Amino acid sequence: MFNLFHLSLKLNGFPIKKAQANFNEILNVSEGDYSKFIELKRKEIVEFHLKNNLFYNKIVGTNILENWNELPVLTKKDLQQPLKERISNGYSEKSVFVNKTSGSSGDPFVFAKDKEAHAITWASIIYRFGWYGVNFNKSYQARFYGIPLDFMGYHKERLKDFLSKRYRFPIFDLSDKKLEEVLKHFKAKKFDYINGYTSSIVLFGKYLKSQNIILKDVCPTLKVCMVTSEMLFEEDKILLEKHLGIPIVNEYGASELDLIAFQNPKGEWQVNSETLFVEILDENNQSVPNGMEGKIVITSLYNKAHPFIRYEIGDIGVLDENSTAKKPILKKLIGRTSDLAILPSGKKSPGLTFYYVTKSIIEDDGNVKEFIIRQTKIDSFEVDYVSETELNSKQIAEIEKAIAKYLETGLHFTYHRKNVLERTKRGKLKQFQSLL
Repeated sequence: MFNLFHLSLKLNGFPIKKAQANFNEILNVSEGDYSKFIELKRKEIVEFHLKNNLFYNKIVGTNILENWNELPVLTKKDLQQPLKERISNGYSEKSVFVNKTSGSSGDPFVFAKDKEAHAITWASIIYRFGWYGVNFNKSYQARFYGIPLDFMGYHKERLKDFLSKRYRFPIFDLSDKKLEEVLKHFKAKKFDYINGYTSSIVLFGKYLKSQNIILKDVCPTLKVCMVTSEMLFEEDKILLEKHLGIPIVNEYGASELDLIAFQNPKGEWQVNSETLFVEILDENNQSVPNGMEGKIVITSLYNKAHPFIRYEIGDIGVLDENSTAKKPILKKLIGRTSDLAILPSGKKSPGLTFYYVTKSIIEDDGNVKEFIIRQTKIDSFEVDYVSETELNSKQIAEIEKAIAKYLETGLHFTYHRKNVLERTKRGKLKQFQSLL
């Protein structure tokens, strides 16, 4: 088999064969030796950046640090300065992989990975997708992602898709007419798996339900679907499993890092402990015991071009009590720290709570396709929604009753029916936004 995907990585200067060999060595480290191994890798990456990265050196300062917990926690705002000021000695913008975060947290920035670090990221992705029989050189992907709309950007992505054995469905228009065209592709092409933004794939699932179609019946080669970048709710997972007719795998990642957690075949959200070190910290940047929630802070163990050391990604999560150094399990991903709703009583609640409560009521009859919630004042919220028919006063009363029960009373809501919802430039749907 001609390995086009591996070849495209190699031609771009990413040493994938070497990275896969290194990754396999990491996998072979025993559970008993793993804590020591990770401690060594953490030490090596910190020492490298203190010696070779002026930006990181300035942040840490001249203090002699006795232990890991004394290292500062980096935020996205810390990194919002010109990339050339953040790159390590010996690297330049031309010699590294450069990309930009999506900005879904409201703080986009440009980042760099050295080519070895980027290759080991790919080794980690190849390994995890392999759990489900996906082979990047052979398997054909149906991709639900955004695409640049300018001529050059569009054709560059299409070429990348061709080299990576994938066909992309642009997701800025997901009307029934467009979804009917998507379905035609599944009837005509032998796709092996689906990968893409949760909200777009859920919309496709709802379309299939409305047509009483199971996707695997029209495309029998399909094996699995990986959803990413947005929350996957349990009822949506059930809908997708039924109407796609294949296992649904939940992925949590960040472009600047790697896959952070990936659902394993046992259904656990297995944290990537090979290329990353993941911590859960409280508001004072102290570790919390497994089972307690806190902010997710991540260290990239192999990126020498740019420091991601104790980097606060902006999400809140919980590690399972049964986690080990080699196999940490993410028990719960609660949502972004920037998406907290602050209520008149002083209570703070993840914005997704509103989304979750509202969702459970307004989607019962399949009328509402999707919606987003915005907090405009301490007691006021706006709901934009796409539906066949307008919400009636009975449905609105039900929503407000549930919100009063789960959160608090005295909150005001206004509802706007839309033809389409606004997505980010990359096509992500920001489900809850606080404008406070």
